[in-house]
Amino acid sequence: MKKVLGVYALLFLAAYSNAQDTTVQGLKNEASSKTIVKDVNDTVPKVWKTGGLYNLNFNQAALSNWAAGGDNSSLSLSTFLNLYAFYKKRKHSWDNTLNLAYGIVSTTSLGQRKADDRIDLISKYGYDIGKHWYVSTLFNFRSQFAKGYAYPSSGSKVLTSTFMAPAYVLLSEGLDYKPNDNFSVFLSPVTARWIIVRDDSLSSAGAFGVDPGKKSKLQVGAFASVTYKAKVSETATYNTRLDLFSNYLDKPQNLNLYWTNILAVKVTKFVNMSLSVDMMYDDNIKTVKSDGSTGGAKLQLKELLGIGFAYIF
Repeated sequence: MKKVLGVYALLFLAAYSNAQDTTVQGLKNEASSKTIVKDVNDTVPKVWKTGGLYNLNFNQAALSNWAAGGDNSSLSLSTFLNLYAFYKKRKHSWDNTLNLAYGIVSTTSLGQRKADDRIDLISKYGYDIGKHWYVSTLFNFRSQFAKGYAYPSSGSKVLTSTFMAPAYVLLSEGLDYKPNDNFSVFLSPVTARWIIVRDDSLSSAGAFGVDPGKKSKLQVGAFASVTYKAKVSETATYNTRLDLFSNYLDKPQNLNLYWTNILAVKVTKFVNMSLSVDMMYDDNIKTVKSDGSTGGAKLQLKELLGIGFAYIF
């Protein structure tokens, strides 16, 4: 009797095990044949794109009894910070960039002088009206951090600028053509531009086009801005921006020009080489001659080449 019961038990366990294997295999086959579809409503698009670049360049030299000649010592230091925050959602876009730069050069014979100084903030809101065109509002603020001087041959330095002297505030309404993320043309027939000179000595001399003794001046005119960035190679990028302004109230044929160019080449992960070339022309900005007297407006040019530490975030 016990043997019969044992045989029945073994047969029951075998049948139960086979049923379990069949059920598990069926569930596996059913799961593998199903495709998981993501609900579009559960996907949150990325509306902000943020980041920046920090660059620090340092050069030093020292000479002692050097037959070829030269300054006994020289030191240069320059730093640059670029920050950006771009917003895009449906028909709305909001582009923000901030460029900060400062550089000094110190030599035995000339002492310490400023080599670079920049504050440049741009904020542009646009509403998509179709075919890459946006109705846009643009705000721009430009100034510098520290005092700047001209050095005539007489030996006495002449103050030419300082913080908020000058400063340029621009508010513009217009159309923005953006066929892609790398190219933009902004056109405005009506733009307000304020020239600010907060320094008493510069404002009393009527520097940068303000009336003598006044701290600011309003200009109304047309404005155009072209921006372009390109990936030259796997390690090199190029960025440029050209701003043009025509003052309706005074000599509209004399365009104010501001053009910046930056070529950055990545040498290693934390070493970067950069070349920047800036050009500016403003009929209201007078030059300082070698004898210290005031001259007429001229095309201003600034070029900086450096290699040093770079960090992208």
